[in-house]
Amino acid sequence: MSLGAEQDGYLSGRLLIAMPNMSDPRFARSVVYLCSHNVDGAMGLVVNKLIGSLSFSDLLKQMEIEPEDVDDEFRVHFGGPVESGRGFVLHSKDYQSEATMHVDGEIALTATIDVLRSIADGKGPNRALFALGYAGWAPGQLDSEIQANGWLHVDADNNLVFDHEHETKWERAVAKVGIDLSLLSTDAGHA
Repeated sequence: MSLGAEQDGYLSGRLLIAMPNMSDPRFARSVVYLCSHNVDGAMGLVVNKLIGSLSFSDLLKQMEIEPEDVDDEFRVHFGGPVESGRGFVLHSKDYQSEATMHVDGEIALTATIDVLRSIADGKGPNRALFALGYAGWAPGQLDSEIQANGWLHVDADNNLVFDHEHETKWERAVAKVGIDLSLLSTDAGHA
């Protein structure tokens, strides 16, 4: 991401916040970290919804990776509806591999089994979030959804992205925008 991503009209490295009127139930009250947003479309990970039926330790065991000491609070997230069997690790920039994509100065994305092995061995990034699937938008699609009042956006906050208080992430993200939700209209195109 270039340092002027928002100035050039793109929102890589920012949070998308679903408006209260979000009609797609997969994204209702979602907070999405945008990993990429450019002329070719957008890709992000939902950071506030868990896949309750699958623990990270169970996932590692299914992949025949024996975890040494995995934090019980490290959970599997619903990253989005696209490629729901594919895993992504959003993490602090202290972890690096050839496959790591740096999103901004503090957050990177790695989608290889090596990062999972590193986490299982206690050698992974200091902060990380594991998600299955991702949210994707075709060229111009996200821009249209934002213009139709489907999403708000705000600077990313590492604590909000990586903390384990998933139930309050949406409210905390909205508070970062500085908007009183009770004043928002649920009709598209109106504020």
